[in-house]
Amino acid sequence: VPLQASGGGLVQPGGSLRLSCEVSGLSFHYYAIAWYRQAPGKEREGVSCINGAGRTDYADSVKDRFTISRDNTKNMGYLQMSSLNPEDTAVYYCAAELVQCDHLLSLYIRPSNWGRGTKVTVSS
Repeated sequence: VPLQASGGGLVQPGGSLRLSCEVSGLSFHYYAIAWYRQAPGKEREGVSCINGAGRTDYADSVKDRFTISRDNTKNMGYLQMSSLNPEDTAVYYCAAELVQCDHLLSLYIRPSNWGRGTKVTVSS
């Protein structure tokens, strides 16, 4: 499944960014959309997931700061990030899979395609 994450950049602590995930060539509304991140020197971790019905799930580290959403008419997923801090600095990736969100977020099932990530840097 071709994927493209975008919207990253440099932001000051406390700032916000909105990431976008463009997904091509599938029955989008059936797929769970998940966001991951990988900070330098660290393992890739699940950040958030939204299933086809719109149910959302978040890692504890981003709960109440990040909001995941999707637009099934445009084959797009989004991650609105607020109250960013330096610990959020990472390359962010999206994935689309026919898998339950809890399996995706925990990486119990690893996505078959990561696509190209987008870099987020939180720094003053």
